[in-house]
Amino acid sequence: MESLWKLTYLLEPASLALITTAILVTFASAFRALSHGKEMERNREFSESSITLDQSHALMIPIASSCSLLLMFYLFASVSHLLTAFTAVSSAWALYFCLSPYIAYMKNRLGLTDPIVSRCCSKPFTKTQGILMLACIATVISWLVSGNWVLNNLLGIAICIAFVSHVRLPNIKICVLLLVLLFVYDIFWVFFSERFFGANVMVSVATQKASNPVHTVANSLSLPGLQLIAKKLELPVKIVFPRDLLSGMVPGKSVMDYVMLGLGDMAIPGMLLALVLCFDYRKSKDMDSPLDASSPKRHKYVWYALSGYAIGLIAALSAGILSQSPQPALLYLVPSTLGPVIFLAWIRQELRELWEGSIPSSNEKVHLMEI
Repeated sequence: MESLWKLTYLLEPASLALITTAILVTFASAFRALSHGKEMERNREFSESSITLDQSHALMIPIASSCSLLLMFYLFASVSHLLTAFTAVSSAWALYFCLSPYIAYMKNRLGLTDPIVSRCCSKPFTKTQGILMLACIATVISWLVSGNWVLNNLLGIAICIAFVSHVRLPNIKICVLLLVLLFVYDIFWVFFSERFFGANVMVSVATQKASNPVHTVANSLSLPGLQLIAKKLELPVKIVFPRDLLSGMVPGKSVMDYVMLGLGDMAIPGMLLALVLCFDYRKSKDMDSPLDASSPKRHKYVWYALSGYAIGLIAALSAGILSQSPQPALLYLVPSTLGPVIFLAWIRQELRELWEGSIPSSNEKVHLMEI
């Protein structure tokens, strides 16, 4: 009974903030992926910047991830500056990608003109885009200087959404293969890596802080205000919330204890949600056609997957609290998201269509031929 009382930790502000943020980010990633898919249908240039995974990609991702994990485990101190620089550039681009549709919407709503200031790689670059890019770069610089966990989360969320939008799954068959392999990957590196490498590789890498290159440069040049620059940085490869959330919001307050969730635990389920959301979208278009006007409205797959994600996430956090040890989140998230989708598709006799991928309708085929 005493152990069950520990589950009240799930009701702490930090835990509730983590759960709510993860659910919203996972759904937002899927929704942005759907919007980006529509943009790709209208503009071929967008499709060239996206990757649709095939079987070989699904097989290589866990292997490449394992190699990257070992590289950071053994050589993190040596490559931390390079890793931070790469992350900063990626974060600025991801934040720009996430914010640009909202800026374009506001510009159209307000009827503002947006003059072209230059052309980069034969593409127009407008004044609004320039201002947005500067704002994104300023946000990344603020994170580099302060190391603030709120900015860290903002950049991590942007990276997650951009990844799900640009790395796409064609069907549930590739999705099952990828999720099952990452399911095994997560379990091995959390539960069994200590037997082979002398330490929990996943936890060691996840909790390491990178050296801040801005602090290093400022220190070497003896610049004023050095004490205001963070010496170490939490890289935005996870979202973190201070357990004492209210104290963590106070500027300059040192926070030592966090609850955290890796971006992969949002991005990988987000790819599944993006797949079923696109499938729901195709089905809803078919049902809205005159031939299917008599078809009953149906519950969408994405809500089952999202509900399963929430249940799996709470189960993973609960297991971590009860066992007082790190848990591989995908151990709980893969069955809780993939299971309801496959079961529902089997009940509706749509499993084969979802397994092999949606076949474009006649209107879509004509549009693709025109492109």
